[in-house]
Amino acid sequence: MKYLYQQLLAFWGVIILIILIVGTSFTQLTKKTLQDNNYEQLRGYAISAWKTKDSINKLPGMTDQDIWNTSFSLFEGFLSNQDVQFVFYDRDMQVQYPLNTDKKIDDSVIKENWAALMEGQQEYATVNKDIYGNKNMSSYVMMPVSKTNVQSNENVIIGALVITQPAKNVSDSVDAITANLFKGFIISSIVGLILSYFFASFQVKRINRMRKATKEITSGNFDVKLVTHDKDEFDDLAEDFNKMAESLKESREEIDRQEDRRRQFMADASHEMRTPLTTINGLLEGLQYNAIPEGQRENAIKLMQNETSRLIRLVNENLDYEKIRTNQISIVVKKFDATETLKDILTQLKGKAESANDKLILEADDAIDVFADYDRFVQIMVNIIQNAIQFTQDGEIRVHLQKGYLETIIKISDTGIGMTEEQVQNIWDRYYKVDPSRKNTKYGESGLGLSIVQQLVRLHKGKISVESQEGKGTSFTISFPDVEIEDEA
Repeated sequence: MKYLYQQLLAFWGVIILIILIVGTSFTQLTKKTLQDNNYEQLRGYAISAWKTKDSINKLPGMTDQDIWNTSFSLFEGFLSNQDVQFVFYDRDMQVQYPLNTDKKIDDSVIKENWAALMEGQQEYATVNKDIYGNKNMSSYVMMPVSKTNVQSNENVIIGALVITQPAKNVSDSVDAITANLFKGFIISSIVGLILSYFFASFQVKRINRMRKATKEITSGNFDVKLVTHDKDEFDDLAEDFNKMAESLKESREEIDRQEDRRRQFMADASHEMRTPLTTINGLLEGLQYNAIPEGQRENAIKLMQNETSRLIRLVNENLDYEKIRTNQISIVVKKFDATETLKDILTQLKGKAESANDKLILEADDAIDVFADYDRFVQIMVNIIQNAIQFTQDGEIRVHLQKGYLETIIKISDTGIGMTEEQVQNIWDRYYKVDPSRKNTKYGESGLGLSIVQQLVRLHKGKISVESQEGKGTSFTISFPDVEIEDEA
């Protein structure tokens, strides 16, 4: 079923249910109120009639019974337009008023309440028959009548006074109220149906806008954006949709970037592998057919070793990156002397720095400890320092070592070519190269070095950041927390 019709049925159903509950409750409460008011009115008539007997002059020969009957007769005359009738029973449940009537009085209602009346209780009833037993909804007020005993000075119940009246006025009032409620129900249903239609249509339009936007997303258009006003859950859903679209757009852009870099890497890797393999194959053929002079054979073998090492380095970098990315590598963090380790690294890289006419400077006077996996620490430092050497000519590479609060901080700065803001943002991406024109150098062939460095620092629960300015150099800052980690990937 369409959402519009579901909303219409729901709204209309709620309106009908509320009107029925309220209408029924109101009708019953009104009926009871009218009955109570009618009982109170009849009770007032009975009390007034009983008190009136005291104001009637007692003529010679008149009994108390005659006076009571005269009082009841007078009141019946006054209330004749309301069809009010009095019936008086003595203690033996014999009718004492009215005596002269052609109709037989039905005393079934009195019998049901006689015991309570004789105990001094007032009783009320509305039944579907009148005092003569005819089918006519009538209200009854039954009151015990007492008289003071002269000898004992006690009130003695001498009978019961019943005053009755057709309940037509009550039923008519209830019927009128019911009719008005029904009219209100019809009007409310029509108005509610119209309002619910417009409200449901408004909600359906909002849903249709989301459906349309969803189709745009499935077709590849991630620039779609829904307007929100922060009013209700639909706006919250629209805001989440916008965030999803933005995230998908970023993911698509990232996938495209990674795909471009993958293609570039495949092309670079193929080129890098083809060149040394071609060199090695040519030298092997030369050695096989004695085409290389005896004096050049040692150089040929050395060249093949260099090219083989280059291939191994390229393969190892890819394997390392995949192991780190998939948490297949374990590190054991222990405390060791970082100052001494950095001195050894700079000594190993001194020859490469001198070939670029660079100076390596260690800024650390005292022995400073670091918490790290020794081999991975060396790998991180060598990678960054080699990058600095690669992109610095006739300059300086400074390695500054200091102790921070519960951490060891190492800053590696160079005076090389530097990077633009866009390059700084991308250097951690896999396969990215700041200077593609230098991809055939012996350092950073794959564009994986800094990606591996970032992952290794992350495994140490450390931090790495970079600052660079084009033409003025680059600074890497790495911090290692003072925490030992054993066998943690």
